[in-house]
Amino acid sequence: MQTDCTPRQLEFQGWGAGRRRRVVADFEGGTLTSDGGVLLLGEVERRRQVVRRFAACFRDHREPSAIEHGVEELLAQRVFGLALGYEDLNDHEELRVDPLLATVIGKADPTGTKRRRERDRGKPLAGKSTLHRLEGSIAADPSRDRYKRIEVDSEAVDRFFVEVFLDSFEEAPQRIVLDLDATDDPVHGAQEGRFFHGYYGCYCYLPLYVFCGQHLLCARLRRSNIDASEGAVEEMERIVGQIRERFPEVEIWLRADSGFAREELMAWCETNGVGFCLGLARNARLERALAEALEEAERRYQSSQRPERLYEELTYRTRQSWSRKRRVVGKAEFLAKGRNPRFVVTSLSRRQVSAAELYEQIYCARGDMENRIKEQQLDLFADRTSAHLMRVNQLRLWYSSVAYVLLAELRRLGLAGTDLARAQCNTIRLKLLKIGARIRITVRRVWVSLSSAYPHQRLFAEILENLQAVRGSPS
Repeated sequence: MQTDCTPRQLEFQGWGAGRRRRVVADFEGGTLTSDGGVLLLGEVERRRQVVRRFAACFRDHREPSAIEHGVEELLAQRVFGLALGYEDLNDHEELRVDPLLATVIGKADPTGTKRRRERDRGKPLAGKSTLHRLEGSIAADPSRDRYKRIEVDSEAVDRFFVEVFLDSFEEAPQRIVLDLDATDDPVHGAQEGRFFHGYYGCYCYLPLYVFCGQHLLCARLRRSNIDASEGAVEEMERIVGQIRERFPEVEIWLRADSGFAREELMAWCETNGVGFCLGLARNARLERALAEALEEAERRYQSSQRPERLYEELTYRTRQSWSRKRRVVGKAEFLAKGRNPRFVVTSLSRRQVSAAELYEQIYCARGDMENRIKEQQLDLFADRTSAHLMRVNQLRLWYSSVAYVLLAELRRLGLAGTDLARAQCNTIRLKLLKIGARIRITVRRVWVSLSSAYPHQRLFAEILENLQAVRGSPS
């Protein structure tokens, strides 16, 4: 039978030669945290105000005198939690006692000793039920529901992601390259909007992402019974329009795989002065046009026994779906496994970019976007879309997206010039955020004693110096 008391002392077998030295542990270490590096996230937030600007997209209909957790505090807790590796609402039932997280979020009472209810004292942060009501508000009528009285302005959130991206430029760029991609988000219940997708072989959502380098501009949750390009024109109209409001003269290119090589999107780009470079699915006509080049690549391979590739310029139009002829570049490649023809369609002229450069340096560079999507799905839990309603799952996807933006800003501003300048989110979390620390709170200060055994002390100090040199963004 399990006892109710907590053991005061834990004894372990000794290690080392002879095992003479016993190992004894207890729970008397004082106020500790395993997330001492959250201080860096707080510095990023102070200068870029990512969460604060995200919170401005919400409207709070609650009675101000009756609440203890403001919308910005709730969102900061949720977003910082994801960045720190706490993926679900249940995690916050334990996380809510962390005084350092409460301090970084902005709680005036990081110990929670002044909470109104006795059962909440010692817990400065919101619990899972309060955070759940925030998510549930998206599916309710905030003006009438008694408990769910917070609503989100979806259009404002869309603008928020693009604004954070635009504010990263100190001066107008010459060119912006936007990457589009769709991916699968498997679901395992009867969620609204989930369908079986034949390509991915599972029930899933089909979210649409738009990136520019490491910057996330759009994360749109969609049903999976659609074409991958559905809604792309509307997103481009919105994003390109917002970019040109800030930078009217900037050159904009669009890049995506063959799932987006659709007449509607290409025609929109041509009408609105947006260059594009899109993968093009191969077919019998295209392969016949590339046949001679493929034979030549095979002859060269037989001679060199190394992969050989040639490029062929084509002027191509489909029999029915395209409204005009367009430039297509064919890659005639022969590998050890045989022929590997590939095609891209583009609005960029030969004078602007050669065939080899178009494929190798422009089109293939879009592969880095897939790494950014994997970061968000694997490291920041963008696939936690287990709520029944799509609106709630969209909000969860936005939470993950804001957490990604926060870490991407830490990488861009704090890690520049360091060995972790290109580190992925999970590496940043493990090396910079997961640091043991002791917390001591006095009347005027919060003392954070980071672990003396932390191996990256100089790097941590350098990152902090980089962040503190950054000029703050407008709220």
